Amino acid sequence: METDEEEQRVTPFQLQFDKPVASQIKIAEWNPEKDLLAMVTEDSKILLHRFNWQRLWTISPGKSITSLCWRPDGKAIAVGLEDGTVSLHDVENGKLLRSLKSHTVAVVSLNWEEDGQMTRDEYGSHSVYEDRTSRFFPPPPRVPRMPGLVSGETGFMDDSEDSFRELSNSSQQRFNILCSGDKDGFICFSIFGIFPIGKINIHNFGAASPLKDTEAECRLLNASVYKVALSKDLCHLIVMCSGELIEDREESENRQMTEPGMHGLHCIVLDTSIFWKRKSELHQVAQQASNIEELAEVIRSSISVMHKEWSDAMRTFHDKFDSLSNLIIDHGLQSSPQEEFLSLLGGARTSPAVHQFLVNSLGEVGVKRVSKAVCGAGKELQLIILNHLQPAAEIIAFRMGELRGLSRWRARYQGIGLDETLINNATEKAGMILVQVERFIRVLSSVVQQFSNFFNWLLKCIKLLNSEPSDHHLLLYNSELVVIFLKFLYDQDPVKQLLEASEADESIEVGLETVQRVRELVQFGGFSDCEHLQRTLAKEFQQMESSFKEAFQMPFTTISRKIVCEDSLPLCPLPPSSASLSTSIPMSVSYYEDASHSVPHQTRQHMFLDYISFHIPDESFSGMENCIGIVRGIMHDSSIVKRGYTSVEAVLLCIPVGYYCVDLSLYKESQIVLLLNETTTTSESSGDACMMIVQANDLPFVSITRSTSLNYWNLHQLKDSVVHLQMENEKVRSIPHSVIAPLAVSSSRGVACVFAARKRALVYILEEDEDEVSDSE
Repeated sequence: METDEEEQRVTPFQLQFDKPVASQIKIAEWNPEKDLLAMVTEDSKILLHRFNWQRLWTISPGKSITSLCWRPDGKAIAVGLEDGTVSLHDVENGKLLRSLKSHTVAVVSLNWEEDGQMTRDEYGSHSVYEDRTSRFFPPPPRVPRMPGLVSGETGFMDDSEDSFRELSNSSQQRFNILCSGDKDGFICFSIFGIFPIGKINIHNFGAASPLKDTEAECRLLNASVYKVALSKDLCHLIVMCSGELIEDREESENRQMTEPGMHGLHCIVLDTSIFWKRKSELHQVAQQASNIEELAEVIRSSISVMHKEWSDAMRTFHDKFDSLSNLIIDHGLQSSPQEEFLSLLGGARTSPAVHQFLVNSLGEVGVKRVSKAVCGAGKELQLIILNHLQPAAEIIAFRMGELRGLSRWRARYQGIGLDETLINNATEKAGMILVQVERFIRVLSSVVQQFSNFFNWLLKCIKLLNSEPSDHHLLLYNSELVVIFLKFLYDQDPVKQLLEASEADESIEVGLETVQRVRELVQFGGFSDCEHLQRTLAKEFQQMESSFKEAFQMPFTTISRKIVCEDSLPLCPLPPSSASLSTSIPMSVSYYEDASHSVPHQTRQHMFLDYISFHIPDESFSGMENCIGIVRGIMHDSSIVKRGYTSVEAVLLCIPVGYYCVDLSLYKESQIVLLLNETTTTSESSGDACMMIVQANDLPFVSITRSTSLNYWNLHQLKDSVVHLQMENEKVRSIPHSVIAPLAVSSSRGVACVFAARKRALVYILEEDEDEVSDSE
């Protein structure tokens, strides 16, 4: 009995669930706010489960998934794909909300961090940005649906417009940054996950050389990102990467001076303080620009839908009326359909071809069917304009006006790249779209009216040719409009021309007198663009999009230049076998509140202490096998190392004999969770495993001195002070399965999910037993 009680006392973590999984899991992340676990299977399906293991949804992006992370509020999930795409999905149903192609190769790491502090301006007062658009406009229009399509046929966006709007609005209440790193060393930043604001390549960064009496910098060659982690205050980004550290000199032969052993695991600290210093300005620009991009999508889709609707209607018209040309040829006539119709309108003799066409080929039913198709399409186009295109263009013009005002506040906004000239140009292009929309409305209304008048006349003619009494229900027609229609619209299509989005330069002929009048209006404060009447609506939209891209590229470029490297720390050499496999090296980066220092508000970067933990490959250092390195204070050190001090501390942990590290994760309150498998002599799956929590604060950290040699690894100096973990001294839970990575730990919920090699998921409560353990002790 005492033995049973003792066994219960030393088994710390309660097993909550042991559930089978259909496919092996390769990535798993807990939702930061809800009891939800997102998992990625080996065949790249995303599964979302509740804590009770109820599955909410499953989606398959169709491409290999290489990384995953949650938005800080838990309402969206970011997915990195092998082709370099980062897609955002709704937590409620998994629907695709937005997709960004920021990279060209696999996105191997994602990190989404939110500003936890109230925004303050430079005078110390709270600065809260208010979007004024809702004061003057109704809710923004949605993307128009293609008539005749069942919901779901057009992809994810159609079914999730409302959720996307709600999602984007909620995200923009608090400033956040999504970071993504790829295997070629590129790191991208986007505000709210939807507005790109920076891109850097760690190959281009130089860090101070450890060599004394030299101004040279060190650079990484063939670098590949393993993990990115943005600090809580958005001021620093820690990058775990592999690469070859060399001294950056102009003479290429100096590269041979560096020993090949410097290829290994490195930690780089980037200064991203621009995100905190200018978060109010960036928030406002991102809010306006991201909404403008959404509304531009509404205009693009509206033009596309209108083009298809009208083309289908014109196809119906020509399918019926093109047969008249063949009948005219068959009867040996040399005239055109327009001439035959004009002859009929003028009261001359009706040709046999026209008689046969109207009475036999077309008939009243045919006229009404074509009239319904053309006039119905005209009404559909008018509704799309009034409900989608025009409201979107109006809100874009207003938002560009807001940005134009901000761009003139040079003291605050010039520093983030809001260029007044580019914004002015984009603002004018937004205004030109409104002009083109008004023009298109007039053209469409005129064309539909003339088509309707033409069809009414044909119905009257068919009645007369059939010697039937005129129906008093027939609508009246205008003979002059029929003449205009036959001369200018029968074989031409000004509506389609305005909607044509071809690459060819579609131009509209405009009289010299009209052009001169437009130029005169410029002198009275009109648009400086005098050639807008020669452009189609589709071409005008393309120019507007181009001007937006140019204007918003400037902040992107400006912020990218202001992200610089503060420090780099060589950690350990990597053997060639593991250099290309980032997933084979368990590692974790996190930030904890630094309770050991009481610092003023101005030095915000000292409020958090960074912890980096990683498994050191056995081949890295001779005499150091089965070890885990924990480094802290790199972020602190980066800000004061130039003054000759160092605050970087590290410790090496030796895993108990008979076990090896499968995965690890930093946990709250400076704890590290280790997932260990037994080393078995037979098949690996026959062994058991264990989960261990180590309190990092209690470990004997040692300050790392900066090496004076370029080819010297900093952790090598800890070789003689390795801490050996003992199973009986740590908090350990035995797991009756062989386990695999990943280890999914939730700091907010206090749970861990472990995946067994035999396709099982085990969920453990990490903290539920703490009172019992303390009581028993």
